[in-house]
Amino acid sequence: MNQRIAVIMAGGSGERFWPVSTKLRPKQFLNLADPEKTLIEQSVDRASALTNTDQTYIATARHLADLSAQTCPQLPSKNILAEPTKRNTAGALAWVAACLIAEFPETWATTTVAVLTADQRISTQAQFESTAHTAMTAAEEQGAIVTIGIRPDRPETGFGYIDCGEPTGDVKKVKKFTEKPDLPTAEKFLASGNFLWNSGMFFYTLPTFMAEMESHQPAIAQSIRKMAGELSQGQLEQADATFESLPSISIDYALMEKSDKVLVAEAEFEWDDLGAWDSIARSYKPDHQNNVALGAHNLIESENNVVYNETTTHTVNILGVDNLAVVITGDQILIIPKDRAQEVKKFLNP
Repeated sequence: MNQRIAVIMAGGSGERFWPVSTKLRPKQFLNLADPEKTLIEQSVDRASALTNTDQTYIATARHLADLSAQTCPQLPSKNILAEPTKRNTAGALAWVAACLIAEFPETWATTTVAVLTADQRISTQAQFESTAHTAMTAAEEQGAIVTIGIRPDRPETGFGYIDCGEPTGDVKKVKKFTEKPDLPTAEKFLASGNFLWNSGMFFYTLPTFMAEMESHQPAIAQSIRKMAGELSQGQLEQADATFESLPSISIDYALMEKSDKVLVAEAEFEWDDLGAWDSIARSYKPDHQNNVALGAHNLIESENNVVYNETTTHTVNILGVDNLAVVITGDQILIIPKDRAQEVKKFLNP
């Protein structure tokens, strides 16, 4: 039986949650879905239930390694896999593969990896475990890369979509991935009933991952093997240099859109991608005016707003305004229409 390992992808910068999310404290370290726990703490709890704490890893940026370890002290320090620099998700998973091959030289060929995320809300743990088990089992039995798809309930333009094919066991074949469609296309996908949102979670055995990389990205596969050898011999600077030579591309573009061994398991659980300030309205229970407000606030004759006040010295007072996102930190104030939440990055890249 394969050993099963869970890896939480937690290296993102969370720019669309500016000004609260910053390079040194990105969104995975914020309480965006639960008042008591950060997103990464919730993710570790979820991942550990699939395997155990010793087999739960965090893949993150090097400058976030210490914060990750401090936030999740239950994990062994070796389980913080800190990549040397940004190389997108293909690079991150290449580094993960190299680290695991180096750590488990005798058993990596019988290792299954669950790649999870640190920026999603999943509120039904038992159903999540059931779907993840289905995905891992399909990955092991069918030699495939399995993703989890979410049944859409709105024509969302901020998510990727999966066009589902024929069933194979408890999962389905993937016909095509489509990244963030325009509204008419999203409406068409929703109406067809044949499309799922791409959750960004992946399940595969390490041999399948390596074989598919050999087929579609042979240079990256060669670098993974090289880094694994360097890491196993303690040649850390050489491993860093090999990693830095990798291209910066997403795993979707590098592999998922090219492989013919991709399957999808439809989620049985409640899910939301916490991508921008408007998503907070779906994470917390609203008041009688459909506002979601965290921190000191006073909202009068105002509806459908999101207020996030992390200060202890100020109160947000608004009167007669609707559909806004209002965010206050110690040194920044953000006020935007809620339906333009995806555009927050304009403040970072004017």
